[in-house]
Amino acid sequence: MTIALTATEDLVVTDPVDGSTASRVRRASEADVRDAVARARGAAPAWARTAPAERGALLHAAAQRVREHAQELADLNTRETGKVPGDALGGVEAGIGTLVQYAELGPVHRGEALRGSFGAADWAVPHPRGVVLALTPWNDPVAVACGILGAAIVAGNTVVHKGSERSPTTIARLNALLAEVLPDGVLVGVDGDAATGELLLEQEGIDVYAHVGSTSTGDRLSEVAVRTRAHVVRENGGNDAVIVDADVDPTWAAAQVALGAFANTGQICTSVERVYVHRAIADPFVAALVAEAERRTTAPAAEYGPLVDDRLRRTVQSHVDDALGRGATARTGGATPDGVGTFYPATVLTDVTEDMTVMTEETFGPIAPVRVVDDFDEGLRLAAADRYGLAATVLTNDTGHALRAAAELPVGTVKVNAVFGGAPGGSAQPRGASGAGYGYGPHLLDELTTTTVVHLEPAPPTTAPGGAR
Repeated sequence: MTIALTATEDLVVTDPVDGSTASRVRRASEADVRDAVARARGAAPAWARTAPAERGALLHAAAQRVREHAQELADLNTRETGKVPGDALGGVEAGIGTLVQYAELGPVHRGEALRGSFGAADWAVPHPRGVVLALTPWNDPVAVACGILGAAIVAGNTVVHKGSERSPTTIARLNALLAEVLPDGVLVGVDGDAATGELLLEQEGIDVYAHVGSTSTGDRLSEVAVRTRAHVVRENGGNDAVIVDADVDPTWAAAQVALGAFANTGQICTSVERVYVHRAIADPFVAALVAEAERRTTAPAAEYGPLVDDRLRRTVQSHVDDALGRGATARTGGATPDGVGTFYPATVLTDVTEDMTVMTEETFGPIAPVRVVDDFDEGLRLAAADRYGLAATVLTNDTGHALRAAAELPVGTVKVNAVFGGAPGGSAQPRGASGAGYGYGPHLLDELTTTTVVHLEPAPPTTAPGGAR
């Protein structure tokens, strides 16, 4: 497929709070795309030869530049996506921390050594893969981008980075700040939409596709990679389940589920999408969850923000309408409000069934569909029966149930008694429709490097003519 772009079309973003124009960015032309890849390809050999310690030092300096402009980036993010100010600044701070983490991890990234026969040895030497095409999302644009960019750059790769067209100014500013510190061509930003992304995939000389976003886009990258032989690392959609066991406090459990389902208005990759609650505590749990939802819906916009745009809001409403039309009950919320902006109420649905869209697909909105189960086994079985495999949560005081969940849930991350959280430097592998490869942590350095194994044996002594040595 051939994509033709012109430079005359702008990316225009509407502020989801008040409907005004939030930003306008010139979309990259076909020539811009070709130039971006050529610049990254041209810079790759010298950057690969740069000492890891020097690459780490430059990434430290880049993190400092972002730190100096943290509030600016957070304000741009809030304006373009509606992310509440505190969360927006928190996302920038998380991105800075990730850059620092990779600045430290990169110089100590190492291979392995093995002994063969006596006097012989094998060792593995990591090398940069080359040029990384990074495609990053809008829902936490700085934090997610810094993970991919930091790991790729410190590992010795050069990067062409296209963020989402829903947050173009935020990403353009981040790219500019990082590029100020790095050698020319190590990081090249491209502003554009899906058509721009398709054109980038057509370019020769890209060695890695690194993507966080929708499953459909991730599948497209994998299809193209069969032809281009690019390595693919992708974290895609999720349909994360929570199992609420009979032995937990229902009010506490409801607060955890509300955090998972309604934080960032449900626009988080690992948001709670399905809830399975034990019948023994279902009534008080649902009552507490409804109260949590209503508290958020009536909160000011600085605490509970809008959905990113009306396109997503229509999708969320269609999922809810499908459920209501097939017998689900909206205990609170469930309808698009009047007024400016793209707000949507925190919604609790009960009487849901497994064939409803809210249970089979990622809604990416503030919807908590609750299904009552008779025992932990039923909840575990239903939670596991899904094509996605990003994460899941178990709320329980039973250690045996927690261990069973970790063993039986086919997901990259199982969280016990906390819907969010994880140790610094943690890694995870999404499965199924949720992606492939390690998306963060030290293992991402392995994904973004390739390995040469060196086998060394001693040569026999040289014997000079006449037998002399």
